Amino acid sequence: MINKPDFIFESSWEVCNKVGGIYTVLSTKALTLQTDFPDNILFIGPDLKGNSRQDFEAEPSAMQQWREYAAETRHLKLRTGRWNVAGRPMVALVDYRPIMKEMNDIYYEMWERFGVDSLSAYGDYRESCAFAYAAGKTIESYCRFHELDEQRIVAVFNEWMLGMGLLYLRKHLPQVATMFVTHATTVGRSIAGNGKPLYSMLGQCDGNLMAAELNVAAKHSLEQQAARHADSFATVSRITADECANLIGKKPDAVVPNGFEPTFVPTGITYNRKRREARRMLAGAVAKLTGTAPDDTAFFVATAGRCEYRNKGLDVFIDAINSLRHNEQLKRPLVAFVMVPAWTRDARADLRYLIDNNLEQDSPLQMPWITHWINEPDHDPVLAHIRRHEFDPAGKVRIVYVPSYLNGADGIFDCSYYELLIGMDATVFPSYYEPWGYTPQESIAFGIPAVTTSLAGFGLWAQSEGAGGDVATGVRVIRRTDDNYAEVVADTASALVDLAAATEAEAADIRNKCRQLAERTGWNRFITHYYNAFGEAIARAEYREQQNVIITNNQSDRDENKQS
Repeated sequence: MINKPDFIFESSWEVCNKVGGIYTVLSTKALTLQTDFPDNILFIGPDLKGNSRQDFEAEPSAMQQWREYAAETRHLKLRTGRWNVAGRPMVALVDYRPIMKEMNDIYYEMWERFGVDSLSAYGDYRESCAFAYAAGKTIESYCRFHELDEQRIVAVFNEWMLGMGLLYLRKHLPQVATMFVTHATTVGRSIAGNGKPLYSMLGQCDGNLMAAELNVAAKHSLEQQAARHADSFATVSRITADECANLIGKKPDAVVPNGFEPTFVPTGITYNRKRREARRMLAGAVAKLTGTAPDDTAFFVATAGRCEYRNKGLDVFIDAINSLRHNEQLKRPLVAFVMVPAWTRDARADLRYLIDNNLEQDSPLQMPWITHWINEPDHDPVLAHIRRHEFDPAGKVRIVYVPSYLNGADGIFDCSYYELLIGMDATVFPSYYEPWGYTPQESIAFGIPAVTTSLAGFGLWAQSEGAGGDVATGVRVIRRTDDNYAEVVADTASALVDLAAATEAEAADIRNKCRQLAERTGWNRFITHYYNAFGEAIARAEYREQQNVIITNNQSDRDENKQS
């Protein structure tokens, strides 16, 4: 490896904090990094007091002297230990709350030094920046304590939320090579989420003006400056690289696609057993909700991810499922699951009672399309869309909304998303905005064929690997643009009809194709993109330091000449 780092820091809001896809990126990448750099990598995350930390294993004696040094010299309160994921890397959780009272001074520092405009900041900006600044100070304190001045250090910062951490290091510890990874641009996500056309207008869009219009100017400004001052600016796909060039104003130095670590995917007899258990659990919940048990031959299909109604294509999914109610080519009964967390109030007591007591139900429950009660149901776009179509709870095509985090304690299924995913026959992620797309990648790793779109980074990757043209390859990539919604709905429905029509032997072959394709997305292959970016970042940092030495020496020579 050219310019191999001696030590790596990686900081993110999602270290030991499962919020979205970045958690999966980091937690699965950890095994490969820990294997290649044993205990020479430190993950840094927020210390969210009061939250359960099942994936954080505290080791009070670990790094105790450094913690004391950090507390004394940088006023940092740290908890150190292991991230309880494959590889069990070292992790430091930092309490960023004391820094909150300093944020106005920090905003001024960032404006004066880097031009970061925080005037219009609101919402999660302040808290995110306080954590980022604390992460930067944490890295600085570690390097100072361990006297790493002569070593090659790379510090990776994920998303705009960590931008101020990168800028802090650039000012206070410039010899450290920095890498900024954007998994989605602030303006791009906002354009898509607000129903505006993104792709047809991308080359004509002024990112600064659009950020002001969409009220995300502070986040956009921070993202811009982090990208400009990073030694390596990276993103996760070609489609997002184009977005960065046009909206942020800088072309990424590297594309680092998201890999996957299949250590938790069951195989063989265990896989078959878990699949049967998942299907039994799903069918039981449907039977009690609707009053009619699904047929044993029922085709189970799901969509999942964040509840971004348009960006994730939830509207497309519901419309495609609705169209199948009138599709004579669909020969099997079908049950669709929308597994996206919403503002959940609690698990349905009536449904929970029927499940706990294993009671038969011969008539549907009130609102037989939803497993958990949600706050302000009249304002939930998914529920409104399902109600509008008036699905028959006992019909050939049914739909069930699971608006809860599937973390093993949701109150209905009490198992993880992966434990239910394994019971599906297909998944659909017809995204309009999807820089990468972990959900279809996870799906095929579990042997479940997936439908995605050409606007997803993973979809483009699958096409580059010769897949995507037909469901028989394990992935169907549907062409999506700014204005072909009806076509996407029809193509999604058609893909599901084809999958449902597969014979048992054909379905087994498709599952094998899924796994074979998934193997090509392993971190053991994709990590090379990161290592190349590390090398380039180190080279730039070293060149910068050499130039600083030359400038300093020249200034010293001039000062000596003046004195003489």
